[in-house]
Formats: sequence, structure tokens, C-alpha cells
Amino acid sequence: MSVEKVLVVDDDTLGREYLCETLTRGGYDIVSASDGQQAIARVGREGYDLIFLDMKMPGMCGMEVLEKVKAISPETVVILMTAYGTIETAVEAMKKGAYDYIIKPFSPDQIERLISRVNERQKLIIENKYWRANSNIDEKLNPVFSRNSRMSQIYEQIKKIAQSKASVLIQGESGTGKELVARAIHYHSHRCEKPFIRVNCAALAETLLESELFGHERGAYTGANSKRVGRFELANEGTLLLDEISEISPNIQAKLLRVLEEEEFERVGGEKTIKIDVRIVATTNRDLMDEIHKGTFREDLFYRLNVVPIHLPSLRERREDIPLLVDYYLKKYSIENDAIVKSVDKETLDYLCQYNWPGNVRELKNVIQRSVVMGSSEVLQREQFTGLFIHQDLKQTESTLTAGKAIEDVEKDLIYNTLEKTGGNKTKAAELLKITTRTLRNKLNRYDAESKSSQEREIISCVK
Repeated sequence: MSVEKVLVVDDDTLGREYLCETLTRGGYDIVSASDGQQAIARVGREGYDLIFLDMKMPGMCGMEVLEKVKAISPETVVILMTAYGTIETAVEAMKKGAYDYIIKPFSPDQIERLISRVNERQKLIIENKYWRANSNIDEKLNPVFSRNSRMSQIYEQIKKIAQSKASVLIQGESGTGKELVARAIHYHSHRCEKPFIRVNCAALAETLLESELFGHERGAYTGANSKRVGRFELANEGTLLLDEISEISPNIQAKLLRVLEEEEFERVGGEKTIKIDVRIVATTNRDLMDEIHKGTFREDLFYRLNVVPIHLPSLRERREDIPLLVDYYLKKYSIENDAIVKSVDKETLDYLCQYNWPGNVRELKNVIQRSVVMGSSEVLQREQFTGLFIHQDLKQTESTLTAGKAIEDVEKDLIYNTLEKTGGNKTKAAELLKITTRTLRNKLNRYDAESKSSQEREIISCVK
């Protein structure tokens, strides 16, 4: 949004006409007023993008007009004008909502520079509002973020189950947005003003996880120098997300089952029973029925958690959402990084839609973020994504090289291509090739000794 309609308020006829003429030459729609009362009446009837307001006027001074204008139209930008400026006056004006303060006499160039700054400010305000709104949509999983029928059903399911206290088990591949769904359930519920607490069950050893969940008393174990409040207490009256629930030990599973059934627990090393009211949402990227059959997960805990089951489809099962997500993350990261990237061309979008996205939405999000940061043009093209899809690129490389080549040559070319894609990082390359770093180094040393090609020597010298 840029400045279009401007109101000039000044009791000095010559000064008012000079500014109006300057602004008219700049192509702005200009209206003027000779006093504060007239200005306030105009603001009450019409909307203005910008007001130039004289500080000293008979009847009602500029400060009084500023306050009344801001009460009527808070978003209108007001610039105060005076021939008698002081630091104290400027500070007071800013506190009352003025955008800036300009000293008379001023030049047309000063006015144009000032309006340019106003335009930039307005642009940022609108973009921030847009992204705050879309951030809420993203967190609350508004249906606008999917055209897929299964996802639409999940959105409707969220609205229905949010107000209940029933435990929810969210299953799906890594990167499909399980935590996002958990947050959506919380935000749509009457608990939305209460805490949403998350604990990553896979990140902590058994003893640490027990303390993290239930807290501990001072002296409960070596190093417990003070009482600690656990996540269940922190989440009281709110929602507790147990992320990667399949990773907890049988001992913690038993204690968790008791909390779910009785809504009470004791801190580690404590005797006092603590009552809680917590809504439990659990997530996993594993098939818990398989874990039950293996004996690694309790069946009774599964049924206690699985009161309301939600299974998120992978991104490759909802390809119609890829253009929507690409557009969203392009805009998001372009604004966050002050980047010039605005879109992708059709060929590139088709390319992105055909990719299988093993990392799902998380992978897409990261790929778009990297492409925006590294992008050098407003429209991203396919070559700018080269190397970002390592899983697919390696598979394609191996398939291409295999035809008509000896196995050893294929191996050598695959190693060189992988090193190029990882920027010479041997550790990363070894991981992708599923060999040890030592094996990779031995092969490179052998290739170096056998190399007859200057090109091969150059590649080897670069990655060493």
C-alpha cells in the first residue's frame, strides 16, 4: 500500500499552497484544511493515507488535532510541521502517535524522501499483518492450507474433538505436521488460554524423561539440588504433547498409564500426590500396533492414548497441496530474509510436484527456505534447486551412470557426484553412500593414485 490521498493542514495560506503544489506534482490526491476543526471534520468524513499537520494554529494546536485524528483513524500516518522545533516537542509528538516531525522551511526533495519512508513503513505493516494472520492459520490448520479431501476431514475432526478432553494419538511419517495438528487441537479448545507444553520423548534417557514429565524433589537423586516442577504440572488445565511416544521405556509407560487413568502422580523422590487436569496428545511416526506385537509398547497404554486416532497422509499422498505450500513458504521466507524471490516458474513447480518428498512438509519447507536465501532472481527456476534433493538426485545419478559402465567406474562417479553435492564434506557423503568415512578416504586415495585425468585430479584436490 502506498500513499495516495493526503490532507494538508496549515493556517498559513502560502505554506499550505506550497506544500499542496509540491504534492500535486508528485501525483498525490491532495485535500487541504486551514484549521484543526476543519481537518477533524474531514478525517471524520473521509479516509487519508497521510496528513501533514502544522503544529501552531489558532484555536486548536497541532498536538490536540493529532490526538483527535488518531482516535478517529489510528492507521492514518501523521507528520507534524513546525518552524519552532525542539527535542521535547518531537518526543511528545511521537508518544501521541505522530510518525515523524519536520522543520519548516523544507524542500520538495525532503517531502519526497519522507513519503518514500512512509510507503516502506506501510508496506511492512501490511506484510506483517498478513503473515501474522497466516501464521495463525498455519498454527490452527485452517483448511485454506489444503485442497486434499483427507486433510479437510482431519480439519473437521479437529474442530469436533477440540472441546473434549479425550486423548488423541496422531500418527504419520516424520515431517507431516503432527505437532501442528496437536497445536491446532489446543488452540481450538477451551484450553487455548492455558499452557501448551511439549516434551520430546525420544530426546531424553529414561531417568531424565521421568524427571522431565513428573518433576522431582530435592535430593531425589545425585545432582537433584533443588525441587523441579515437571511438564505435567506445567501443563495443568492445558495440553501436554508427548512427541514420539513410541520411544519411552516400559517403566515410563507404566507410570504414564497410571497418570492417564487416575489423573494424579508423585514427583520423583516425593510422597505428595499431585492432582492434575491435562489434555494428552501423543504423536509417533511408527505403527504402534507393530510395536505392541514386538512387545515394546503396552497395549493398555495404546488404547488409553488412542481414544481419538488421527493419521496424517504423507505429502506425496496430497500432491495437490504442493503448489499451495510452495507459494506460502516462498512468501514467508522472502519477507523474513528480505529476499527478492517472489515465485517459481511453471516447469519448476511441476518438478517440485513430481518429487516424492520423503521428508514431507518439513523437507519442502527447508528446500524452499534454502532456495529463497540462495536465490538471485525474482522467479526461481529448476536449476536453482539442483543439489537440494539429495535422495532423488543420488538415485537418478546412479541410474544414469550404470548404463554401459563397469561397476568400479559407476562407484567412482557416484562418489565424486556425492562429494560435489555435499560441497566436499566427506562425513556427509559417507552417510549418503552408506559407507564409513574411513572407507571413503581409502577409495579416494586409490582413485588419486590411479587417476589419469586432470579433471579427476582437480575434483580430488577440491574435496581433500
